[in-house]
Amino acid sequence: MNDLLHLRLDGLHERHPGLTQALGQSYAEAASVCFSRHHEPPVTVSLKHAGNDERRVVNFAVPDARVRNAHANEIDATETGAYGVSLAAVEAVAGLVAVRRAETLTGADWYIAHDGTEIEDLESCIRLEVSGINAGLSSDIKRRLREKVAQAARGKSNLPAMAAVVGFKVLEVAISPLGDAE
Repeated sequence: MNDLLHLRLDGLHERHPGLTQALGQSYAEAASVCFSRHHEPPVTVSLKHAGNDERRVVNFAVPDARVRNAHANEIDATETGAYGVSLAAVEAVAGLVAVRRAETLTGADWYIAHDGTEIEDLESCIRLEVSGINAGLSSDIKRRLREKVAQAARGKSNLPAMAAVVGFKVLEVAISPLGDAE
């Protein structure tokens, strides 16, 4: 595990200009709750994208009772944790960072762009649709990815899009641009 690169959930706001410190911390907390349902830190996560399968180490704080209580709703925690893991994953594999939350009906959750891009308008952005799965198999991740790519395609936007699905139990993040989901 020592030779693997890390997938950093801490300090997301420092690298993603569309996140506040509080939001980034909430995403990291929720991800720690989701991972800790099934695993002890550190974990090795598989990042599947563009035909590649990269393995990254994720260190997360073991959540105490207060953090677990704050993220006790499994559905909300899984969604919130998936935002943090997905944003860290697209940053790691493609150099893309969150620049703004997407509006309703765009078929996406976030606008992302290459790190360092000046964002005066959204023309240089990509829409990112995110989903999380608490438990399940790799086949469930692939199925959900196809659904999320289709959702992004139906969105009311002409910007390019991609989807990311986080499987907390299977330690997998699948990322696909529109039209490439398996």
